Amino acid sequence: MSIRLVIADDQALVRGALAALLELEDDLEIVGTAADGAQAVRVVRETSPDVCLMDIQMPDVDGIEATRMLREASSATRILIVTTFARPGYLRAALDAGASGFIVKDTPAEKLAEAVRRVHSGLRVLDHALAEASLFEGANPLSEREQQVLRLAADGRSAGAIAAEVFLSAGTVRNHLSSAIGKTGAANRAQAVRFAQDKGWI
Repeated sequence: MSIRLVIADDQALVRGALAALLELEDDLEIVGTAADGAQAVRVVRETSPDVCLMDIQMPDVDGIEATRMLREASSATRILIVTTFARPGYLRAALDAGASGFIVKDTPAEKLAEAVRRVHSGLRVLDHALAEASLFEGANPLSEREQQVLRLAADGRSAGAIAAEVFLSAGTVRNHLSSAIGKTGAANRAQAVRFAQDKGWI
């Protein structure tokens, strides 16, 4: 019996390369691909694969949110996060969302195939260096609202513009930004955004 796979990645070249590598394995079969998180959820629901290889940074619905949606829908598909972004915050968020594994894209092909088999068999697969970093750095200190306003501040928009988007007062948004700046130890909101992005907190 082949292990049936769906590959979700917003880069067509990466999707094609992963599919080509994994199809070389006798026991692995690609049954679908997706270019974003929403499409991944749809394809998984349509094909019921054993394992979905999920990128994190995808347009609209990201891989962590797609993982959460599949878990909430009680999908039996196991999720293996395969990402370029080796950030402790992403690892923790992915596991909290219900992923069974987390590895980086430069993992050798034979190790990727083995990770798929291990996740399929019910085991958890983690990038060791990242797991260690995540353990020592602790949980994301930012509240959901602080994460939201920092994400919106990333493109330079004002507190007033952010407030209009999240239905809060400009003063409340400034308070959230100030709190996030304090928690990250940054000097200003731009630094706070960069720091939080580097940690995988937003």
